[in-house]
Amino acid sequence: MNSASVSDSRPVREIYDLGDQPPLGVVPEKMHAFCVRQERFGEPKEAWQREIIPVPNIGPKDVLVYTMATGINYNNVWAALGYPVDVIADRQKKGEPEDFHAGGSDCAGIVWAVGSEVTQIKVGDEVVVHSGWWAPDDPWVLTGKDPMLAPSTRIWGYQTNYGGYCQFTKAQSHQCQPKPARLTWEEAACYMLCASTAYRMLMGWAPNVVEADDAVLVWGAAGGLGSMAMQIVAARGGKAVAVVSDEDKRQFCLDNGAVGVINRSDFDHWGPMPDTTSKEWGAWMKGARAFGKAIWDVLGERKNPKIVFEHPGESTLPTSGFVCDIGGMIVICAGTTGYNVTLDLRYHWMMQKRFQGSHLANDEQAAALNELVISGAVDPCLSGTFSFDEIGCAHQLMHENKHPHGNMACLVNVTELGTGAT
Repeated sequence: MNSASVSDSRPVREIYDLGDQPPLGVVPEKMHAFCVRQERFGEPKEAWQREIIPVPNIGPKDVLVYTMATGINYNNVWAALGYPVDVIADRQKKGEPEDFHAGGSDCAGIVWAVGSEVTQIKVGDEVVVHSGWWAPDDPWVLTGKDPMLAPSTRIWGYQTNYGGYCQFTKAQSHQCQPKPARLTWEEAACYMLCASTAYRMLMGWAPNVVEADDAVLVWGAAGGLGSMAMQIVAARGGKAVAVVSDEDKRQFCLDNGAVGVINRSDFDHWGPMPDTTSKEWGAWMKGARAFGKAIWDVLGERKNPKIVFEHPGESTLPTSGFVCDIGGMIVICAGTTGYNVTLDLRYHWMMQKRFQGSHLANDEQAAALNELVISGAVDPCLSGTFSFDEIGCAHQLMHENKHPHGNMACLVNVTELGTGAT
């Protein structure tokens, strides 16, 4: 889709239909968006509803992006549920007045307006937006330290408002990366949150970074996060061992960088680890050892993973801690099966393993990941595209774990599939 000309003489309207592009740089007063409100917290298909809301004002270092397509991520399932955080109440405590959450932590679109201090991008640029947001005046950031460790850091489109489910999304200029020209709008919209998160997990914690021939255990490998992780490992010359929940995901993983696949349904020792003095502990240990042998069988040698790529948390972490190699790292970015974890510390301290939390990605990591996508080393793994009015349904599928493998996208202002690639 071509942007309208700056010289377009059409009259400016208060609101435009989706896909009816205003003159480039002209910002209407109102826009279409999908929102959650506190009184609707619950099942995503009901919590997410289409509304008309004001187009937000932007600050000196902000940009307004005309959203062509957006991605679907699990964080906005949480937003719909109002759990584990009521993001609306959380923002109101910080002084933000809005009584709605217009989410979306992935976005591909056209820069439509820029703040007075923005110099690195311009109106008309085609961009993807990464989800690391932080206060421009945060002293931690201003001293050049990793902004992902700054007190002000938030997940854009989850902890901030006016994300990718808006006709016009508000972001900080540093979040913008060039849209890979080879990708369609929907392909470009679906990968950045998962892929940049995966990149930081695998490459952000030196010396525990993926190197040639390293074994990496990837949990939830057929999901958005896992599909990105497998490809990054492969691009680095490592060996990704994929873990899935059913056999229909096996080929997908093999097609996206895994050297082999383990079906966790073949094992039954999941969940919190029993007390080490109990009768049950022996059975649990037998299961954990069998799982470790399955990793060896995939690799064709008695080799333990240097990195365990974690996000299920409660059900899997005890096993992850056991199978991780001496001096290796368990790196985790979520707790999709629960937040209370058990770990046999004997195998942790005596083998000098690292248990590392990881969250989103900084600008440099997002840029490095985006270059892998631009080069073709990492594919977005777009597996399902929905219309704008199906945003609630897409989240419901994710909530019920019935969504397609890989990543999902929803069209916003783009009206046809397969456009935007050059």
